[in-house]
Amino acid sequence: MKLHEISAKTASKKRLGRGIGSGSGKTAGRGTKGQNSRTGGGVKIGFEGGQTKLSRRLPKLRGFTAINPTTYQVISLSQLDKIGKSTIDKSVLAAAGMISVKKPVKLLNNGTISTKVTVTVDAASHGAITAVEKAGGKVIITPKPEKNTKKESKEITEKVSLEPDESKVSKTAKKATK
Repeated sequence: MKLHEISAKTASKKRLGRGIGSGSGKTAGRGTKGQNSRTGGGVKIGFEGGQTKLSRRLPKLRGFTAINPTTYQVISLSQLDKIGKSTIDKSVLAAAGMISVKKPVKLLNNGTISTKVTVTVDAASHGAITAVEKAGGKVIITPKPEKNTKKESKEITEKVSLEPDESKVSKTAKKATK
């Protein structure tokens, strides 16, 4: 269950202040007198009667959390040794049942490797790369597709708008340039 799946109970709303016989008439279940009995009364959320509220007592959250973090499937060196092939890529790992082809793979320096292996992965730790190279193998890291930054896309649109299109230039503009 997730937060967006939770729904409030939908019970028929009780009509308040409709006479003594209704069971919640006269003061409408608010009690007599006081801040909470008044219209618009009550304290704001988090107010603790003047005591420093909990949100101010706790330390601020530090750091940064990425909106779309890349979560890697982890493969260790000892797992590569078990496969027993000279070239290993995502399809070989998926056939061995170690990973899913759709998600990115990262090679970590867990365990040892003794065989000469060529590994193609999305990412690898420095220790894993040196361990594979020590065994006589090679690690190939697949490049990520580059995304245009805001600045680059702005420059592209400016270049496009600066180049005049002959079909769109009006007759008056042509006369003015002559």
